[in-house]
Order: sequence, then C-alpha cells, then structure tokens
Amino acid sequence: MSTKFEIDGWVEFVAGFRAPAGRFRILRALPADRGEPSYRVKGERETFERVARESELRSLGAESAAG
Repeated sequence: MSTKFEIDGWVEFVAGFRAPAGRFRILRALPADRGEPSYRVKGERETFERVARESELRSLGAESAAG
C-alpha cells in the first residue's frame, strides 16, 4: 500500500475533536489500520510518540516545516 507522507517529513493533525496542536515528524509507516495507512509520529514539543491514520494528518508547507 502506498503512503502519502515521507519518513522524517513534518505534518500536523487535521483540526477536529482531540486534535493535538503543533507539528509532528513522521517516524515510520505502520501496517494499515482499517484499510488506511498509519504512521508513528512525534510532536516536536512532546516526549512521547503517537499513532495516527493518514486521514488524520496533513502536510505542512515548506515554510512551516522549516520553522
């Protein structure tokens, strides 16, 4: 299954209920969850990792990612 995001890329969670703020680095791709690619991500200001489905994330523009 192909994935939308690259490892070491920066993403943010799509706004919504319980969506954490800030930018997150893609650490690795995981097996599909309910037929959808999943990722392990880590927030730049967090000490722990999260698991997110592809539909919960969106790419940051080059300017935001450089920040």
